[in-house]
Amino acid sequence: MTQTDTVLIVGAGPTGLTTACTLLQHGVDCRVIDRRKGPASEPKALILWSGALEVLRRIDVADALEKRSLPLSGASYWSNGRRTGGVRFGALADTAFPNPLCVPQSVTEGVLYDRLLRLGGDVEWDTELAEARITGPNASVTLSVPGTGSPAPFSPQWLVGADGTHSKVREAAGISFEGSTYARDFLLGDGEFSGGLPEGEAQYHLTPEGVLVVVPLPGGGHRVFFDRDATGEVRPPSESDLQELLTARGPKGWRLDSTWWRSTFRVHTKVAGTFRAGPVLLAGDAAHCHSPAGGQGLNTGVQDGFNLGWKLAAVIHGADPALLDSYEAERRPAALRALRNSDRQTRLWMLRSGPKRVLRDTLLKVATATGALDRKIVPELAQLDPGLESSPAVPGALPKADQRNPRGPRLLRPGVRLPDTPWQPLHGTQAPSLHEFLAAGRHALLVIQGGDADLAEATAQEAAELAARSSVGARTDVVLLADHRPRGEWDASAPYSRVVDVGRKLTALAEADRRPLVIYVRPDGAVGAWSSHPDLTLLAAGVSVLGAAVESVA
Repeated sequence: MTQTDTVLIVGAGPTGLTTACTLLQHGVDCRVIDRRKGPASEPKALILWSGALEVLRRIDVADALEKRSLPLSGASYWSNGRRTGGVRFGALADTAFPNPLCVPQSVTEGVLYDRLLRLGGDVEWDTELAEARITGPNASVTLSVPGTGSPAPFSPQWLVGADGTHSKVREAAGISFEGSTYARDFLLGDGEFSGGLPEGEAQYHLTPEGVLVVVPLPGGGHRVFFDRDATGEVRPPSESDLQELLTARGPKGWRLDSTWWRSTFRVHTKVAGTFRAGPVLLAGDAAHCHSPAGGQGLNTGVQDGFNLGWKLAAVIHGADPALLDSYEAERRPAALRALRNSDRQTRLWMLRSGPKRVLRDTLLKVATATGALDRKIVPELAQLDPGLESSPAVPGALPKADQRNPRGPRLLRPGVRLPDTPWQPLHGTQAPSLHEFLAAGRHALLVIQGGDADLAEATAQEAAELAARSSVGARTDVVLLADHRPRGEWDASAPYSRVVDVGRKLTALAEADRRPLVIYVRPDGAVGAWSSHPDLTLLAAGVSVLGAAVESVA
């Protein structure tokens, strides 16, 4: 088996490309195939939320996407020609991406593909999964490549299905796809419009006949989106079809001038019965498909890909294989939350009954006036909270860490995303804050100084040695956080970074204790485990990716 046959990724959409880029960044080659002849040209999904953008920053594509995007300032809801509610974007705290960005999916895929090539990877275009056989822990696949005859089967160690709602990988593994299909057709068009369409916000016009969604596009133009009674028609709508619906549901004077893309499709809300079956792992639309409401599908898939990529890489490098069990435990609940959110919005769009519409409009007005929409809806859509408290991969406070409070400080709850804190770099890093430091998408050990500076230095040295012995040693950073600039000199060759925690969010946790506090931070920025015990083997014993280090010195 060659190294590139260790992982086969079927599908080079945003999910598959994110998975491949993450694997490559973590030192694992992979093979990526796609039945298309090349990268996508259709714009499809538009919105990138904060959680997905943080993931995309970890694989070094967020800056390129920001340059080609349009930040959205909010969304408004209209009924009977009047504004009934709205949400404001941009108020999300503790993230570098407070606004969702409007970016056509074709652009996202193109940027990810360029990153894959820079990392030394590639995609085998025009290559289809002809057959896959799954027998217990083994997979055997045959690929179909036009003009090359019948290639021999080969057996990847891991088979990743990122091949969409009609996934052949999912079907070969015998995994169910459970859910329903809306009894509506959905029509959309991207183009130029006149009559004063919104330039900075999305609008939802909710009529008894159906919805009109309007989204401004980067570089000019808008997308309009409608639902209608299902007809079974699969051809794209004509421009006259779109104008007729725009006239019926939109403000007076809105006019379609021209389009460059039109589509008709059905919407499903489904989730795979399991995200893993032996060597098969499902991600993105192969694992869950959504209504386009709220732009949740692509965002959830990108986060699937990163979660799967770093865990798969760690296991291939020698981490406990049980780490992969946490992939489904973490990502399936996230997918179900996203499905519920998009389904709830879609059903609000499709209310036809007069009394129900009046109740909906009243609730929107009240929720907007009280700020409830901003506080509730935006964080849900942004998907910043990983919700990993019940994951088997986050043991949290380790034995003897703090007998008085075994769950530890609130900021260190298992699976919680660490808040950002500004810091002053002293040695080993130029990152001006914690989140900038973690944006590299690597494993990290944070050593918080506490009351004894000498003990903290010794602990940081021990943490660096522990990381070096672990299965992810080449992809783990260690940083010592002090609450003030140390006096005197230090060893500039030390294998860890030093910073001063200007924000004091983290160093305050250890100020009452002379022992340093050590936190393992996962590549996704979530707390994996922590310990205030000076013996770091306790920490390593509780973290799958560090456990090999304990065995090596046992």
